[in-house]
Amino acid sequence: MTASDPSISIKNLDLSFGAVRVLKDLNLDVAQGEFVVLLGSSGCGKSTLLNCIAGLLDVTAGQIFIGGQNVTWEEPSKRGIGMVFQSYALYPQMTVEGNLAFGLKNAGVPKDEIRAKIARAAEVLQIEPLLKRKPAALSGGQRQRVAIGRALVRDVDVFLFDEPLSNLDAKLRADLRVEIKQLHATLGNTMIYVTHDQIEAMTLADRIAIMKGGHVLQFAAPHEIYNRPNCLYVAEFIGSPSMNFLDGVVSGGSFASDVGSFALEGYGFAAEPGTAPAVFGIRPEHIASGAAAAEMPIRLDSTIELVEPLGSDTLARVRVGEQKLWVRMDGQASVTPGSALPIGFSAERAHLFDKSSEARL
Repeated sequence: MTASDPSISIKNLDLSFGAVRVLKDLNLDVAQGEFVVLLGSSGCGKSTLLNCIAGLLDVTAGQIFIGGQNVTWEEPSKRGIGMVFQSYALYPQMTVEGNLAFGLKNAGVPKDEIRAKIARAAEVLQIEPLLKRKPAALSGGQRQRVAIGRALVRDVDVFLFDEPLSNLDAKLRADLRVEIKQLHATLGNTMIYVTHDQIEAMTLADRIAIMKGGHVLQFAAPHEIYNRPNCLYVAEFIGSPSMNFLDGVVSGGSFASDVGSFALEGYGFAAEPGTAPAVFGIRPEHIASGAAAAEMPIRLDSTIELVEPLGSDTLARVRVGEQKLWVRMDGQASVTPGSALPIGFSAERAHLFDKSSEARL
């Protein structure tokens, strides 16, 4: 195995439960040392895929390679992986040290080596003061760090995370997200992380695999997925609030909808467009408002319906004719429902999708 070989390679993977096909001819290559996030809504197959990689589910067809070895039918213990689950699954009667040592003792690892591995994991995760405590005396974040430590002491090349932060409150999620990112930077191991939270995906991943219906729709770096979503579903899924969409018709470099027609000058078409029904997308943060709207090539008059002050910025839902759009504004913007608000944007920041295929134009 060379440095250029993938750490994990999934080839034509299928998984069915009876007549229900959950994963469908799925292919994915994860580079050595890469942090990949599997992102999607509930039921898209992301946790199922992770469990197939871990060996917890038998695949229906296809192959899984880890470190260049075909592990499709290997037992989980033979795959060289460490897994962290959504539930902490700690032994309540054991101390933190006991939980960390349990798997190593069962594997017959010498005591001195166990102590060294625990000391290293405790230092990396900053849980040295907790080693003599039992899980009941730990906070949720501390328990999750211990669960990560239990995988870490195995000294494996690949770590799998199945929504490890889902049971934590918002602040703990943010704190542990930073710690997991630092852990990856420190260790350099290959990591695959499952989540339905796009913030976790965007902040943690080297690349994101967005899944739907057992397929990977787009597998790319976060900035690529944000700036050039390859289909309507990805465009709608990434971003909060979601991208604004207008139904209309694209024809020869212009777009016509019920809010008006405007030129698509500056938009990077993947191929020369004909005349076809299309969906025009623009993110709330790419819509200028007030005086700044006058400098935009596309300008519309809107009426504010709803204002959501968030501190760092302000969200306003506006109405243009029968269409409703979200606009992200400065946090100190002084706007009130019912007032008029000029808005504007550039086609350079827009996204166009074919109405029938939903593919990017």
